[in-house]
Amino acid sequence: MALSNEQKKAYRSIGHTLNPIVTVAGNGLTEGVMEELNRALDDHELIKIKVSVGDREVKKAVITELVKKTAAELVQQIGNTALLLRRNPKAKPALSNLQR
Repeated sequence: MALSNEQKKAYRSIGHTLNPIVTVAGNGLTEGVMEELNRALDDHELIKIKVSVGDREVKKAVITELVKKTAAELVQQIGNTALLLRRNPKAKPALSNLQR
C-alpha cells in the first residue's frame, strides 16, 4: 500500500511531535531490536526510530532492511531519524499515535 502525498503529509505532522521509541546503534538489527520494533509498531502504529550506524549508505541499508522485515512503510527519513507506519486494526486507541 503506497501512501499518497496527502497521507504522508498528515503522518509527518503527527510524527513531528513524537520521540524516537527504538534506537538502532552499533550492534545493528539484533533480535531484541526487531522484537521491540514489532511491539512498538503493533501498539503505536506510527513510530519514530533513531538509527546511529555509520555513514549514509549503511544507514539507508539498515532502514530498508527494517522496513522489509517489519512490513512497515517508510513515511519519512531525515538524518538519523525515520518515521515508520504499520496499521494495526486491533491497536488499543489509548496507545495508538493515529487518531481513530
